[in-house]
Amino acid sequence: MIRLRPHHLLCTQAYSGKGYNAGFVENMSAITNHLRINADAVIGITLSTDDICSKCPLMIAEDECKTNEKVKRYDSKVVRHFNIEEKSYVYHEIVNEIKAKITPEILEDICGDCGWYPMGECKRSIL
Repeated sequence: MIRLRPHHLLCTQAYSGKGYNAGFVENMSAITNHLRINADAVIGITLSTDDICSKCPLMIAEDECKTNEKVKRYDSKVVRHFNIEEKSYVYHEIVNEIKAKITPEILEDICGDCGWYPMGECKRSIL
């Protein structure tokens, strides 16, 4: 089972093959490809370091990131906006629930100060 932070439910939808370094891109590509191909893929939501974080160069240690305040805030907002809990979900079901509820204002609230957000892929893929 793939472990994801709440805000990575959004990132995996918008991911387009770019990342911090080669190791991160390889890992993120493998995870997103698996989730996109396997309609019944089960994920476990965690409010800590997940399988995407594991290859991120910003990760310092378990549940500690160079941008910890920011990622925790993103997670908190996703939890609040979509009633996400630390438990297992079928990836496509939870993503479809998010897409049914999300608005441009909610996406801006969650992701507005993310470095990847200005590229526009999030708006195109999620909204």
